[in-house]
Amino acid sequence: MTFSCLVKKGQCEIRKRPIPVLKDYDVLIKMKACNICTVDYQQFMGLREHQGYPMAGGHEGCGEIIAIGSKVKDFQIGDLVALGYQGCGHCLECRHGNVSACESFRQESEDGYKFGEFGFAEYTVKSVDGLYKLNPDLDPSQAAFTEPLATVISGMKKVHVKPFETVVVIGAGPMGLLNALVARAYGARVIVSELLDAKLETARQMGFLVVDSKMEDPVQRVMEITDDDGADVVIGAVANSKAYEQGISMLKKSQGRFLVFAAGHPEPELHISANDIHYKEMEIVGTYGGTNEDFEDAAKALSTGMIDISALVEARYPLKDMQKAYQAAVDGNYRISIVFHDE
Repeated sequence: MTFSCLVKKGQCEIRKRPIPVLKDYDVLIKMKACNICTVDYQQFMGLREHQGYPMAGGHEGCGEIIAIGSKVKDFQIGDLVALGYQGCGHCLECRHGNVSACESFRQESEDGYKFGEFGFAEYTVKSVDGLYKLNPDLDPSQAAFTEPLATVISGMKKVHVKPFETVVVIGAGPMGLLNALVARAYGARVIVSELLDAKLETARQMGFLVVDSKMEDPVQRVMEITDDDGADVVIGAVANSKAYEQGISMLKKSQGRFLVFAAGHPEPELHISANDIHYKEMEIVGTYGGTNEDFEDAAKALSTGMIDISALVEARYPLKDMQKAYQAAVDGNYRISIVFHDE
């Protein structure tokens, strides 16, 4: 199998390794697309050195099953599947479907590759307990959004977004707009705060009410829009201390919910009075990853067209141009997709 791995800051290599032998519940996947996540390109930038090298990542992916293990029943050759999380399968968190909390989640492969998910590969082997079926007619680069969409759906459930509520999303990057799309699907009025012109324009084209935070005070503007009521929910989709401070200030006076969605390196700080949390009955909620149920919901939302993320695919590159693709991900606004086999 031909695959890409990061070997040091700013440098990736295209390598080969034997395709692993299929176990009873494994399948061989001919990859169609794998998108470059923040986790991937931040390591390329040298911001996540703690993840180690060589890093054979790539977890926002999809592909076609071309061979199955002897005990696989619910998947067939020809199925289009999204890559989900692969845990041990028997710990408490795995049994609850919360695989991202499994201690073996994203450990290195047997041959020493960190984050050994091998999504940036022409072929990869996965256990069926971490795969999700998709509409075979779905564009592969869009199908590869199953994993990030699952993480957004997970967060939306945690803050209990309800119809007719006002939700503010801070940040109009790919994860910010995914949050905005899902909040709208839940029936909320959505406001997107952003300072970059290109991202503001994308949010407008997608039909969202936007706040240009470089031109106006975003807290004041949100209060104007909500007649001084404030937002029911604010989602921090950028890892920035100032953005978090603004988000807390945008909340309604009582029982507002703030979702810390993004992680940053170096780590941002969240400054808030414990008394404010107490007297305002405020909820500060953290979210990371998604459960198996969230993945199923994400696959359904994409397969049926209920969530349209076509605007979030910025460019496509073949595997051989992975170095250029990483740089494009650093310089760009939305997802860079690696495509395989002439997709």
